[in-house]
Parts: sequence; structure tokens; C-alpha cells
Amino acid sequence: MAKTGYNEYIRQETITGTVPMVAKDRQYSFWDLFLTTSGFSIATWCYTQGAYVAQYLSFRQMLINIFCFNIIWVMIECIPVFFSVRYGIDLWIWLRSVLGRKGVAILATVISMANFGWYAVDSQLFASSMINLFGAFGITMNAAFWKPVLGVLCVVLGTLIALGGPEVIKWTNRFLVTALLIVGAIVVAICFTAVPIKEMLAVQPDTSLYSTRLGAFMLSAEGNVAFAFSWSTQALVLPRLARSEKSGYWATSLAYGVVAPFFVAAGGVMAIAMFVKAGYYESDPTVMLATLAGPGFSLLSLLMVAFANIGTQGTGSYVNCMIVKSGLPNVSYKLLVFLAMIYVSALTIWGWVMDHFGSFISCAAYIQGPIIGMTVVDYLIVKKRKISLKSLYQIDGKNAYAFTNGFNLVGLGCILISFVTCVVFIYNPLTAEIKSPIFLAVTGSGYTAICGGLLYWLASLTPLRSYMLRDRNELDIV
Repeated sequence: MAKTGYNEYIRQETITGTVPMVAKDRQYSFWDLFLTTSGFSIATWCYTQGAYVAQYLSFRQMLINIFCFNIIWVMIECIPVFFSVRYGIDLWIWLRSVLGRKGVAILATVISMANFGWYAVDSQLFASSMINLFGAFGITMNAAFWKPVLGVLCVVLGTLIALGGPEVIKWTNRFLVTALLIVGAIVVAICFTAVPIKEMLAVQPDTSLYSTRLGAFMLSAEGNVAFAFSWSTQALVLPRLARSEKSGYWATSLAYGVVAPFFVAAGGVMAIAMFVKAGYYESDPTVMLATLAGPGFSLLSLLMVAFANIGTQGTGSYVNCMIVKSGLPNVSYKLLVFLAMIYVSALTIWGWVMDHFGSFISCAAYIQGPIIGMTVVDYLIVKKRKISLKSLYQIDGKNAYAFTNGFNLVGLGCILISFVTCVVFIYNPLTAEIKSPIFLAVTGSGYTAICGGLLYWLASLTPLRSYMLRDRNELDIV
């Protein structure tokens, strides 16, 4: 593509990311969106998540925990995909009516900065896996030097994909996801042939973090609910490219609710097999494959780790930069991509997120959870699937979503109350302390979503309703 054509393409993409995308410009079929979203969700962090869960549950409990909590919550949090496709906008544009324009600008930036922590994990896992892969073939690499170098290389290669926009991402993932699904099936087969299934079923979970099986089950569920929530604020950017509401919803739900959990489960199966054979849990697929099937099979991790993580870096950079652009539409997309590259590279070299993985995903989910709850309630109950596009974009003097100096105090208050009450009274992710039996019913992350949605609905039943629905008198509501 010529330079002028490329620049025009990126310009158009950033424009259609911040204003409604008309039907004729929507380029993703069900399979395009499904494969792109699946490629985004598949990365080495799936194996890390699976290994984390596998330590505390039996084999059967692990599979139930992974699939049930992911599928249920993903299908709920993806309900707003319908408005994303119908209006051709992403979640963060709609949230101007829930949080206010300035509220979106701040939270979109904060949450994207938190989301980028996942890509630091992604790049660190890429680096360690590549070092282990070379080690399996007798090539020793100085980890202190090569780990940050390879991690930053993963970020840079992902940035090149992000700069290409959704068309490059679409074609990258058409190959990537097909290959990864085949590799995932091979990996599971290797686990079941390397270790007798009876021995895997006989492994007893670690209940040291909590004295009861229910406590261990729900602690693992907290990780899976937080994992499901981690997609929420990113999930409704790509669906605006879909050609129909039905295909947008099912492509997104199946990718995050089935494909991603499949790879989490594959990581858990490998971790249990690794425990049976070597006596310890491991999350690096390169090490696990080398131990379970020999160094030759470690080459499979080249697909599992190298291609998957680079592809995820590219899609994730694009999606999160578009989230920031929803709140700061005048900032150049290319500038945001380069700033993201620098930021994720710094997080990769620092290493804090990887060292505090469990606490990180729960803390991020505690902000995302209330937004999920409010968005679903706002779409289905409060606004009844109708919104003022003119106020979203301040056209013809319409400004119903200005609220209080650009902030919707009701929406922001629901987030704050949900976050604080969960940490203080339900579950503290930094200390892994369960403070209430409520956690054993809905988990901490689940509580924040339920609390945020419930508070927002209750507020709509009070005189605050007129404050929340300032757009109802505008004639352009569709």
C-alpha cells in the first residue's frame, strides 16, 4: 500500500472509531470477527491462568470452574454488543451517557493503562518461553540480558501490526487462530498420553489459602471471573465492525467465552500433568512440553507463544488505543500506538505485573465490574436501548451528557461504592483475604458487577432519574 494510501487508511480508521460507523463500511463477517477476537484472546497468559487455577482444584473442578464462570459472565457482559453494532460505536462512546464525557476521558485512559499490564505479562512470557525454547536445544541465553530484550521485541512487533489497523489484524488472525486451535488440540492430546488420566484425576488440590473446598473453588472462580471481566472494556471495540448484531454478539461471546477458556483449560491440564510427572506446577508451555513430550515438541511453543503473543500485542494495542481515543478523540492514533509501545515496554522491563498476577487481575476487575453492571442495566432497563447520538457527539448544540462539569456523579459514585465496599467488606485481592460469605456466592469481581448494576438501577428509581436521563426529551433518539 502506498504511503499516502496507508495514511488515508489509518485516518479513516481512527475517524470511524470515534464516530458511528455506517453499515456500508463494516467489513467483518461472523468469521472475521470470531477469528480476530479469538486471536486477541489467545496468548500465553491463558496458560498462566490455567496453571493458577489448577493448583487449587481437582481435575473435574478445574474444568467446571474455568468454563462455567467464563461462559456465564462473558455472555452477560457481551449483551451491549448489540448496541455497539446497531449504532456502529464502541462501549466507551455509549459510556459518555453513563459516566459523562470527562468521566470517560479519565476512566478510558486509566483502564487502558491497566489493560496494558496484560500485554506486559504477554511480552514477559514471550521472552521467558523463547529463552526456555533455546535452552531445550542446548543454547544457553543470559536471562538477565535477553529477557527484557526479547520482551520489548514482542511489543515492537505487535506495534507494527497495530499500525496496520483492522485489515492487517483480520488477515493475521485468520492464519493465527486456525493454527493455534490445531496446536491446542495436539497439546491436550500430548498431556493425556504423557501421563495416565487416572493419576491426573487423583491429584489433590492445595487448600492452604482457604481451609474448605468451597473456599478454594471460589478463590479459583475469582480468578476466572476477573479473567472474563478483563475482556469487557476491550470487547466492544471490534464488534462495531460487524455486519449484523447477531453475528457481532455470537462471534464475541464464543471467542471470549469458549475459545479463550479452552486454552486456559489446556494450560490447566498441562500444569496438572506436569505436577504428576515432575512434582511441581509450571505455567510456561515450552517447559511443560519439553518435560512431557521431549524437546522436539517444544517447537510447538513457537506457534503457541511467539505468534500468539505478537498477534495479541498488535490487536490489544489497537483496541486499547481506540478506547483512549474514545475519551480523547483529538489525539493522533499513531501517537497513541507509539506511546503504548513505550509504556508496555517499560512495564515489561519493570516486571511488577507479572510478579503480582493474581492481585493485578482482580484489582483491574474491580473497576471493570461496576462498568459491566451499569452498562447492561443502562442498556436494557434504564435507557431501554435508546440513546441520543447528537448528545454523544455534541451536535446541534445538544449536550445532555455534560452532567456536572463533564462528570456523571451517579455513574462514578456507583463505581466508587462498589470498589470500596468489595475491598473493605467482601474480598481484598492484595491480601487474598475473604471477608464475607458473599464472596463464596458471587466472588469479589462478581460482587462489583452486581453492586454497580444494582446501585445504578436503584438510582434510576429516585429523583436522580431526571439527572440520569437528560436525553429523553431529544427528538433524535432512535
